[in-house]
Amino acid sequence: MTRTDEKVRYLPESKDEELTPLSAASGVENVLRILEGRWKLVILFHLFGGKVLRFSDLERAIPAISQKMLIQQLRQMEADGIVRRIVHHQVPPKVEYCLTDWGQALCPALDALLKWAALKEPAKG
Repeated sequence: MTRTDEKVRYLPESKDEELTPLSAASGVENVLRILEGRWKLVILFHLFGGKVLRFSDLERAIPAISQKMLIQQLRQMEADGIVRRIVHHQVPPKVEYCLTDWGQALCPALDALLKWAALKEPAKG
């Protein structure tokens, strides 16, 4: 019998901590620090769904980003534990990027933010 828990991505169990306004504000600051940057969310959306993309694939998918900025954003996301960098030791070098399980767990939260933003009524001019 095959196991489904390895195939289906469940959200990690959350810690049942009592939030206070101060701890919630601190948590939001930490999240914003991790996700700040013009391109991080765009990169995340390209990697959602278990996609594994080469650096050049990301460059083509986001034509407005410079190579230097893409490298910088990916390094920060790797340091924060959102993105995994996979280096294949071959000639020419091959580097791929994918989301960690923790990074993939962002998908429902960002989806909820998109739905919330879609509820905004257009400005009347």
